Amino acid sequence: MEYILVLLIAAILTGCLTYANSLMKDLIPIALNAERYMDTMLGTNGLTEIFNIFFGFGISLIVLKFLKKGFEQYILWTDGDADSDPLLLLTGFFRALAIAVSFPTMYSWLATIIEDLTAKLINAVSNGMATDFTAIITGISSAGLFTAIISLIFFICFFLLYLQFLMRGMEILILRVGLPVACVGLLDTDKGVFRTYIQKFFQSTLAVLIQIVLAKLGVALMLNTHVFWGVAALMLAIKTPKFLQEFIIVSGGQGSGVTGTIYQSVRLVQIAKGAFK
Repeated sequence: MEYILVLLIAAILTGCLTYANSLMKDLIPIALNAERYMDTMLGTNGLTEIFNIFFGFGISLIVLKFLKKGFEQYILWTDGDADSDPLLLLTGFFRALAIAVSFPTMYSWLATIIEDLTAKLINAVSNGMATDFTAIITGISSAGLFTAIISLIFFICFFLLYLQFLMRGMEILILRVGLPVACVGLLDTDKGVFRTYIQKFFQSTLAVLIQIVLAKLGVALMLNTHVFWGVAALMLAIKTPKFLQEFIIVSGGQGSGVTGTIYQSVRLVQIAKGAFK
C-alpha cells in the first residue's frame, strides 16, 4: 500500500515540478501589470480604459477640493486658518496634480527596475541548479512515503502562493487605478488618505519581489532534494506581506514630501539592483 501511494505521489510530482518551474517566468509581469493579461483573456480593452476614467475622476476631485478649501478658508473663514499663506494650499494642489499625472510614468520606471532586479536575483539563485526532473522524482520515491508526502505539501504551498501572486497583481492594479483619487488627500496638511495609500502600494510591490525570489529559492531547494528547506522558503513567501507590515512605515511630518518618498523608494531598488551587477 505504501509503495502504491509513493508511486501515485511521484506521478503527481512529475507534472508539478515542470509546471512549477515554468510558472516562475511570468509572475513579475502578471503581478505588476495584471491589466494586460486580463485584457488579453477577456478579449477587450476595458481594464485599460478604467485607468482613464479614474484619472479624470481624480483630477476633477483635486480641482473641486482645491476650490472648496480655498473658498471656505479664505472667503468664508469656516475651514482652517485664514491667516495661513495661500501658497501652502497652492503647493498642495500642484503637488497632487503632478503626482496624479506623472504616476504612470514613475510606476513604469519602478516596474522595470523591479523586473530587472528580480531577474538578476532569480538567475543568482538558480545558477547551476539541477534540472534533471527524472532523477529528482526517483530520489523522492526512494526516500519513502514521508518524504513524498512532504514534497506534495510543498507543491500545495506553491500553488497557494501562485494564487496569492494573482491576488497581489489585482491588488496592485486597484491601487494604481485609485491613486489619482488618493492624491486628493495631498491638499490636507496631514496628506489625508494618501499617506496610508502609498505605504500600502510600496508594501505590495516590495512583497512581490521578495515572494518571487523566495518561491524560486524554494523550487531550487526542492529540485536539489532539500525538501524541508524548500517548504520553509515557500511558507515564508506566503507570510511575506504580514512580515513587511511590521517594519514598512511611512514617516510622519510635513518635511518628508511624497515625491521624496517615491524617489527614495525607487532609489533604494536601484541601489539593490546595482549590488548584483
